[in-house]
Amino acid sequence: MQEDNEFDFQQALKDIQAGKPLLGKEGFLTPLIKKLTEAALEAELGSHLGQEIAANRRNGKGAKTIKSLNGNFELRTPRDRDGTFSPQLVKKHQTTLNDEIEKKIIALYGLGMSYKDISSHIEEMYGIEISTGTLSAVTDKIIHTVKEWQARPLESLYPIVWLDAIHYKIRENGKVVSKAVYTILGVNLEGKKEVLGLYLSEHEGANFWLQVLTDLSNRGVKDILIACVDGLKASLRLLRLFFPRLRFSSALSIRSAIP
Repeated sequence: MQEDNEFDFQQALKDIQAGKPLLGKEGFLTPLIKKLTEAALEAELGSHLGQEIAANRRNGKGAKTIKSLNGNFELRTPRDRDGTFSPQLVKKHQTTLNDEIEKKIIALYGLGMSYKDISSHIEEMYGIEISTGTLSAVTDKIIHTVKEWQARPLESLYPIVWLDAIHYKIRENGKVVSKAVYTILGVNLEGKKEVLGLYLSEHEGANFWLQVLTDLSNRGVKDILIACVDGLKASLRLLRLFFPRLRFSSALSIRSAIP
């Protein structure tokens, strides 16, 4: 049986020819949502134990299936020995992730390294009154997780890479605004899909794509065989500059691949 994150090249070609979405409900962003949600819950528990007078402590983890826009995933929720911990981001009997929270989690990966921006985003994610100590604990834990993911080394060669934007409406400074998270999705030599990077930008242009491609290059990407892009001339020229041997395709975009 094929693994969930394994990519079938022949089937992909058939799906493209048939006009079907490649990614469907598998949700290539789901691992990121899971990772950051679990990191936030770990920080919540850490803050809770720090506030308790009694000698309470961690007591393993429970598991449950969470439904999200980008696909279902198994969430491992930390527990305490005394059973006094009540998680706030995903409550004890909650099985569906709020779509606004999901969008904000994805946006967090594209916010860069700003402590202020990430802290503000987390505060909006919770949307409830929580202590300053808990908010700080969650922020510190998530910033570490985000930085680690953003700076992780990549493989030197990716046969296929998609470069596209996912548009979200999020609340910012009390107003609902549209944001674009530029998504770089690659398929490695083992046929596995991987989100190489998420980048938040107000405007798409040459300077922005130069930053993106420089980041990919600095993290180890040396060659791309096929790039699926939306046809923006600035991005095409820069891609050629970084990866002279690649070929372009507009057969499938990430935007059209998400239901």
